[in-house]
Amino acid sequence: MKKILLWIVFLTVVGAQAASSDLATLAAPPLQPLPEQSKAARLSAELLTRYHYRAVPLDDALSEKIAERYLKLLDSEKLFFVQGDIDQLKVARTKFDDAIYAENLGLPFAVFNLYTRRVFERFTYARSLLAGGFDFSEKERYDYGREKAAWAKSGKEINELWRARVKNDWLRLKLAGRDDKSIVETLDKRYENSLQRVGRTKSEDAFQLFMNAYATAIEPHTDYMGPRAAEEFEIAMRLSLVGIGAVLTQKDDYTVIRELVPGGPAQLSEQLKPGDRIVGVAQGKKGAMTDIVGWRMDDAVALIRGESDSVVVLDILPVDGGPDGKHKVVSITRKKITLEQQAAKKSVISVADGKTTQRIGVISLPTFYADFEARGRGAADYKSATRDVARLLDELKADKVDGVLVDLRNNGGGSLAEAVELSGLFIGAGPVVQQRDAKGGVTVARAADAVLAWNGPLAVLINRRSASASEIFAAAIQDYGRGLVIGERSFGKGTVQTMVNLNRFVKDKTPELGELKMTIAQFFRVTGGTTQLRGVEPDISLPSFADEDNSGESSLENALPWVKIPATDYARQGNPKALVPALKMRHEARVKFMQDYQFLKEDVAELGRLRKRNSISLNEAERRQERDTQEARIALREKLRGDGKSAGSDARGEAGNAGNRSSSRDDGLQADERDLGNELAAEKARKNAKDILLEEAARILGDEVGLLPRENRVAARHKADSSIIPGQNRQSERAPATIR
Repeated sequence: MKKILLWIVFLTVVGAQAASSDLATLAAPPLQPLPEQSKAARLSAELLTRYHYRAVPLDDALSEKIAERYLKLLDSEKLFFVQGDIDQLKVARTKFDDAIYAENLGLPFAVFNLYTRRVFERFTYARSLLAGGFDFSEKERYDYGREKAAWAKSGKEINELWRARVKNDWLRLKLAGRDDKSIVETLDKRYENSLQRVGRTKSEDAFQLFMNAYATAIEPHTDYMGPRAAEEFEIAMRLSLVGIGAVLTQKDDYTVIRELVPGGPAQLSEQLKPGDRIVGVAQGKKGAMTDIVGWRMDDAVALIRGESDSVVVLDILPVDGGPDGKHKVVSITRKKITLEQQAAKKSVISVADGKTTQRIGVISLPTFYADFEARGRGAADYKSATRDVARLLDELKADKVDGVLVDLRNNGGGSLAEAVELSGLFIGAGPVVQQRDAKGGVTVARAADAVLAWNGPLAVLINRRSASASEIFAAAIQDYGRGLVIGERSFGKGTVQTMVNLNRFVKDKTPELGELKMTIAQFFRVTGGTTQLRGVEPDISLPSFADEDNSGESSLENALPWVKIPATDYARQGNPKALVPALKMRHEARVKFMQDYQFLKEDVAELGRLRKRNSISLNEAERRQERDTQEARIALREKLRGDGKSAGSDARGEAGNAGNRSSSRDDGLQADERDLGNELAAEKARKNAKDILLEEAARILGDEVGLLPRENRVAARHKADSSIIPGQNRQSERAPATIR
């Protein structure tokens, strides 16, 4: 305990000595741990050391790893700390375990306070550079991507890094057509906002960051969630919340309405519109108005949300009014809001092959969601990915589609139970996934009561961001021979997490201690293999924007290894792989003559080239030449298309909208600096852009439909390969209730 206290005092002194009196005035007061946080840390340690799938003792060795993760989470690009700071922390690196067990978190908080002090110093220095301007005729470069770089050896060296960073920020705006006065105003406000954000940090921010350093030092998918983070997680799972039905953003000191949820109370009131600024909030028509200008977004959101059918009163500064414009007061009754943007959706793509046209139904599923609370209380209309997809399949059958394509790109997972039940819609009753716990016990999750909803031609579209529950579904479809898997190799997350409410272990339920998302098992395919590290390999590959070396499970520290267990008993239902050679030939012959597809491949190659460099020129002439070359490339594309417009091809991959990103001139701005109307228009354009990979996946499935004998198109099964696959694992076969 004495050693911990000594290090707290030492770090506090180090931070104070490095700061000027001006900085001391600007910086936020040092954060202190709350008693409940120390208790939550100790409880988490007891759970992680006893019940985690990879139980690791909390000792000096793990403390070293926690220190390393903590520094990486705080300063991954090595832009704030200097080598002297790191040297001073060396001895303290073995004290984090003691801090947790002693329920004295002064040490991790002292490190966090030192970090915030350094942030204030760096951004204050950045602002000081704006008065002098820069010479862009010099031949120098800005080094970015500093994760693997060494720590700056001195204050002088890190100041030089920041000088180059500010110079690059200035040059980007200059190339976008801004004059010097506008550039200074924009950058000064940007750096001031950064200082204000750091100044608004709270003890829960420091605590959650430290706890996640501890959790991820064990395994990358274990997390601590404070009460607010846990609430947001639950909202994402059930796709609903109680509020006014407005998507909010932050611009300068204002909480701004970004979008109105269709059919929500805010839209139905007809008193609010995008761009309106919420400057005050009152609870009930007689409640006192609380000024929220300058508040953190999460604090503002917490005040605006509330109980269903309760009234919230908003003080609004309209979008078309200046800072001194006329306010208006709006009363809104809160209601349950369904987040339909994250729900399953359907569309139909017609693909032509000669005189034949196939209708391919597409189901896009952003996440495997389920409202467990509503389901548990027997609500008839509880939200569920499986229920929504079953309804959409009925609609697609009514639309007389010839095949169904399930789009799981960027679907990071969700409910494991939903992945099992959703698989049952396509394979019927049968085992879907195996699950091994920390003691080696294996259970088999099956869609026991599944009703087959679609037995026609099927394909699954995945990318590098398809993970966890998405991989369970894609692997089951592939292993059963039920359909094709198209796209990129998936993420490679083969672990199962459960949510543990820490308040369950204490008598006093207040204050809330938060929740632990803890890895408790590893899942395996019915074949016995696992998606861990290796992911699901597509039967037919499409161009990938993903950087495989730096994305996916294989790029994460402390990831579990790939292992294999015996297969379970399951009946293959087909052999679409027999058609893969013919399908690849048709695909490759077709895309040779598809301009947008070839442009997409060029973009992938260009992105790969750019990833290999970690510096950029700060010479204006060289940068203009780079920009002109890029714009000439885009102009040539438009000329080749013959329509004078960029197709804005959307690969829905890691790089997002490839066409729009490559064709748009860099405006030098950050997201919160752009005009909201322009930002929403650009987002709408991205959503409406041509999705080249989705359309090609639909064509591939259309090819399969055309190759299948007519009598097999409904069942889409190759009976010659529907043999029973022998398995040795016939233990408990229950559906797991864990999520993510």
